[in-house]
Amino acid sequence: MKKIGYLVLTGALLVAMLLGIPSCGSQGSGQQGSAEKPKLICGVTEYEPMNYRDASGNWTGFDTEFALLVGEKLGMDVSFQEIDWGRKFVELEAGAISCIWNGFTANVVDSTTGRPRIEEADMSYSYMLNQQCVVVRADKAGDYRTADDLKGKTIAVESGSAGEGEAEKALDGTGRIIDVPAQVNTFLEVKAGSADAAVVDIVLARSLVGTGDYSDLVIIEGIEMEFEIYAVGFKKGDAMRDRVNGAIRELFDAGKLTELAQKYDLLNAFQLDFNYKG
Repeated sequence: MKKIGYLVLTGALLVAMLLGIPSCGSQGSGQQGSAEKPKLICGVTEYEPMNYRDASGNWTGFDTEFALLVGEKLGMDVSFQEIDWGRKFVELEAGAISCIWNGFTANVVDSTTGRPRIEEADMSYSYMLNQQCVVVRADKAGDYRTADDLKGKTIAVESGSAGEGEAEKALDGTGRIIDVPAQVNTFLEVKAGSADAAVVDIVLARSLVGTGDYSDLVIIEGIEMEFEIYAVGFKKGDAMRDRVNGAIRELFDAGKLTELAQKYDLLNAFQLDFNYKG
């Protein structure tokens, strides 16, 4: 009888294993019953020094590390999803991304929607000052002294960017705009001669222009455009914005964000505003 009982029990366990039914002894062990971390999916584009890929193809940069620090503080699994910048609000509304965390200018009218960005998304505390600038080939720099010199020209911009809005103002109905998917691509258009100039974030330009593949490009210092602020954009009404703000304040108080700005040579631009209510 004992032998028969043992065979019956063994057969029952085998059936349970084949059917994927957990045995009493397996409950509460291993991964079963454990909750996954909540996810924070950051919508990004290639934008050095904020979000860019290292030699191994992994995302790095100020905003990348900033988001990872916040995720660690909140107990969240942070990932980065490369997006078409012109569709950033579509991706946000659809839930394909949790937020826009990519040197995102908060205080401008979006050139894609024609509406202020604060009407399209809820913004975190602002954390960095930015400005659009004009980049041209070094051998053409003498042709550009004021914004009027841009009229009638072909200007490369990232589609849906703050730079697109500034380029439209500068052209004032003349010339032509070339839309590209990421700001760094505007430099390729200028180098190739298909665009006379690029209008991009000065944070990006100061990081790349005049070095490496872009050693033949320069920033036109005499053409100044409006100052802007960076913030993280969330879907309207998303409570995650306030949770992220809380983590940002804690990280700042601990000195972590100042250290991060210093690492990426952004101390001059880094400026947290806890009163900003985008």
